[in-house]
Amino acid sequence: MKVQAPRQRRVVAVVAVTAGVAATTGLLLLTGVGRDTPAAGRNTALPPTTTEITRTDLVQSKTVDGHLDYARRRAVKSPVEGTVTKAAQVGRTVSIGQPLYERDARPVVLLYGATPMFRELKVGDRGPDVLQLERNLRDLGFGSRLYVDVRYDAATKAAVTSWQKSLGVTDPTGKIGKGDVVFQRGPVRVVSADAALADAISPDRPVLTVASTTPVVRATLDQADAALAAKGTKAEIALPSGGTVHGTVSGTVTPESADSSGDGGSGAETGARDGEVKVEITLDKGAELRSKDQQGTLSVKFVSESRKNVLTVPVEAVVALREGGYGLEVVQGTKTRMVRVETGLSADGRIEVSGAGLAEGMKVGAAEQ
Repeated sequence: MKVQAPRQRRVVAVVAVTAGVAATTGLLLLTGVGRDTPAAGRNTALPPTTTEITRTDLVQSKTVDGHLDYARRRAVKSPVEGTVTKAAQVGRTVSIGQPLYERDARPVVLLYGATPMFRELKVGDRGPDVLQLERNLRDLGFGSRLYVDVRYDAATKAAVTSWQKSLGVTDPTGKIGKGDVVFQRGPVRVVSADAALADAISPDRPVLTVASTTPVVRATLDQADAALAAKGTKAEIALPSGGTVHGTVSGTVTPESADSSGDGGSGAETGARDGEVKVEITLDKGAELRSKDQQGTLSVKFVSESRKNVLTVPVEAVVALREGGYGLEVVQGTKTRMVRVETGLSADGRIEVSGAGLAEGMKVGAAEQ
């Protein structure tokens, strides 16, 4: 006795792919009544359109424009008033003991440390800022007679005097003025010169803006795609110079409020409007960048979910079964049979499928376009 299979409904599937939602995309089904097909197959009219099951990678993603920047951007201000006699050089990397700019013909020098330069340092002072200064003097080669501790003593003054002479200071005093040094945690890159030669400077405006030497990519997302800004989201970046590098979202960027007196915040001025989220992406180790990449627009693809090496069909090949669930109408010669399937990730018009006996290269029916 022949067993009649349940009636099926051919599906035109519309995939609602929303980047940033780390869950399998559902199907919006527009159904119409189809014809009965015996489970064991029979000679009958074949589907008007067929397609093949393929094995490939599926990726749910969102692509936006981005640009190359540097992490931990922050403003450097002068704690004392004066005049810029040598402006900062944009693009320059400044290391321990090197001047960032000159104020009143005196170099303002970068030193390493987490404690801000909040006072003048002289003989008799004690504290963590003195310890920090002495460590820098030692690392710069001026600490042969210096005992590194929290006390600013005669040996410290002698080391400072020698260091000032090496910088070309015409009146070495052996003490550090409040605006003579800037402490940061490591080397910095000058990303903008906010005060030009001969400009008057004061504590209420930045002299220059610096960042770490670690390159990052920044991109702006719509609020609807905010889930992609989650820390750890993978990204692929197409470079203007050609090629692709990979990275990971390290967080969102918030407005900068730090000054030269400390390490500064981890953010930068976003320029983002209401309803937008600015994202910072840390590049994977070994990523190679060229000067052209710093000027051009980058194409940033956020990968919210992916499946590797899975069986896929066009979404219109999926059939909604009358008894519930989904199936594929497998074509074998002049016969067809219905195979129940489980669906998975949907992306770029294709959907992941799995089921008994499914294999790459099989022909299946598809809805007419």
